[in-house]
Amino acid sequence: MSNHKPNSGTSKGRPTGGRRDRNAARAAGLRKQRRLRWALVAVGAAIVIGVAALAANSSDSGGPGATEPAAFDLPRLNGDGRIRLADYRGKPVVVNFFASWCTACDAELPGFARVSTELKDQVTFVGVNALETGDRLLMPRRHHITWWPLARDIGGAQGSGLHDALGGGSSMPLTAFYAADGKLLAVERAALPEEALRAEIRQLFGTEVQSSGAA
Repeated sequence: MSNHKPNSGTSKGRPTGGRRDRNAARAAGLRKQRRLRWALVAVGAAIVIGVAALAANSSDSGGPGATEPAAFDLPRLNGDGRIRLADYRGKPVVVNFFASWCTACDAELPGFARVSTELKDQVTFVGVNALETGDRLLMPRRHHITWWPLARDIGGAQGSGLHDALGGGSSMPLTAFYAADGKLLAVERAALPEEALRAEIRQLFGTEVQSSGAA
């Protein structure tokens, strides 16, 4: 009588075909779970980055109307905080736009600096950097303008939302004159020599400025 046992389809220590299939399926499932977890982590990271960027943009934009000429609200150029037209009510305001590449700005700013020093108790001068491609603080630093509130324009084609709203286009420099109640009185879309600036202030604000004696 034969002692040979029927082949059960297994050998000791070696899984059957069915068991191999189950193990492979389990491994594939684990790999799928790991991929899903990494995908969820990536999506979560993207959401966090997006929310942070949105918050930064929201803070930077100052909300609707931030570049409206009658109520501008811009980020401070040389520090934290905002530069708001409403904060300067009670005195006339001269808003001068400049950029590091603007040779006409470079030429007119010494005169603006002198006039603003003479009138610092009567007229507020605000500097706004717009259409910038380089060093935002180059002009104020070069002309030692340390007492003006300085703002950074936002929006528009190239950080120029307020500049554009005032009809600046590609013009630089640009100067806007506001009455003490915040009403926009005039916009000059070209360089203003010192005597022209003094004459404009006398005409618009009724403020006497001693002539510099320049020709």
